Amino acid sequence: MNPERLVSFLMWCAATNYGLLLLAFLASTWLRAPMQRLHQRWFCLTNAQIDALLYAFFGFYKLAIWFFLLVPALVLWCLS
Repeated sequence: MNPERLVSFLMWCAATNYGLLLLAFLASTWLRAPMQRLHQRWFCLTNAQIDALLYAFFGFYKLAIWFFLLVPALVLWCLS
């Protein structure tokens, strides 16, 4: 596969994943009370635990985008 094409593909994947991350953040912000009620019913979590888990999820997802999509795209772009 052409390196420029692979860089373009990785960047589109990163943009799509950042869009999903933004959508999940907005959903967790706007629908906070219903989400907390649902998760408290399913898993017996406190509001603080749910907030901590969401914070960890968003951080992990953002790091995964960087490590698996943006860094390889940057390396391929620099090598080509």
